[in-house]
Amino acid sequence: MSDASNITPQSTMKEVLETFPWAQRALFRHYHIGGCASCAFQPEETVEALCQRNENLDPNEVIGKIQECHDEDSKVLMTAMDVSEALQSDAPCRLVDIRTSEEWDAVKLEGAVHMSQESMQMILTQWPREDLLVIYDHMGRNSLDAATYFQGQGFKNVRCLAGGIDAWSREVDNSVARYRLEPLEG
Repeated sequence: MSDASNITPQSTMKEVLETFPWAQRALFRHYHIGGCASCAFQPEETVEALCQRNENLDPNEVIGKIQECHDEDSKVLMTAMDVSEALQSDAPCRLVDIRTSEEWDAVKLEGAVHMSQESMQMILTQWPREDLLVIYDHMGRNSLDAATYFQGQGFKNVRCLAGGIDAWSREVDNSVARYRLEPLEG
């Protein structure tokens, strides 16, 4: 569970997102904030300022909702060691990699399926809905949206690799190369 005590109405959205990586999902889901250019926020904008320009929402209520959603979303996470154990067990465990093709080509986990239109059709039409389905990305920041999608498609045991393939490299198999993404120059 993350500690919201260091997040106040004067906290910047950057600080909120560092404490609660999926805060934008919660804001969009409950208040329709941050999902598009017209309702976006800036990293240095405070929670209080964001709430004022969005129907004068109560900043403490918004912070509480972010905390609540974060705690709920965290239940979908599996540690790298737990995923490793699941892969070694007799129960079916399937890995889905949602990173870019370039990242996939550079490094991948054995037995994983890379997300593409073709693999999506295969997953949706051929994979049992009861099998453990573990989704991963680079650092564990984007996999929750994919997990939500698969849950909506009737998959009953969808989880995300906490910390992504980077955590796998640190905690399970250091032969899986770690990498850093450089920001695009504009």
